Amino acid sequence: MSNTHLIIGLGNPGDEYIRTRHNIGFMAVDEIAARYHAGAWKKKFRGLITQAESFLLLKPQTFMNLSGEAALEAMQFYQMKPEQIIVFHDDLDLDPGQVRIKQGGGTGGHNGLKSMDAQVGQNYWRVRLGIGRPMTEQGDIVKGDVVSNYVLNPFAKADKVWLESLLAALAKNFDLMLAANQVEYAKMLKNIDKY
Repeated sequence: MSNTHLIIGLGNPGDEYIRTRHNIGFMAVDEIAARYHAGAWKKKFRGLITQAESFLLLKPQTFMNLSGEAALEAMQFYQMKPEQIIVFHDDLDLDPGQVRIKQGGGTGGHNGLKSMDAQVGQNYWRVRLGIGRPMTEQGDIVKGDVVSNYVLNPFAKADKVWLESLLAALAKNFDLMLAANQVEYAKMLKNIDKY
């Protein structure tokens, strides 16, 4: 059976990053791998890769800023085109739990996407997973080092309900994304409290 898609989760390797906001991409592909009874993760292409039915899942182990290098190696080995790649990643500009799906587009300052664009081009699919931005007590958006600390820190306990519901919904409805039914996939993810 040929592989139809390469599913990539963006994140950072290492135990200290496992449940951080920046690693929600890793969490998403882990959930999909479990749902589809994928095989054991194996070290390859400077990442961890596994097979699930007709698609592959990859977690680059190069750290976020070099994610595209691992993606390019896998893409070239399996002779895939950018439009066969689906990338799950965190997005500060979306509220926690919000999801947006698009093919191509900008990076929004996301270093993992900058690396992906530089290595494989822009024509891959992006599944943007909202983590929200840190705010001041006055409701102003915080920038700079505070943002770096925010994305590299674990999700708060209060995030557990929406996060677990979102990850379950991403995996449960993933067949829609594979079937190129992105609009329906996005609709199914809008009401994550149902899952």
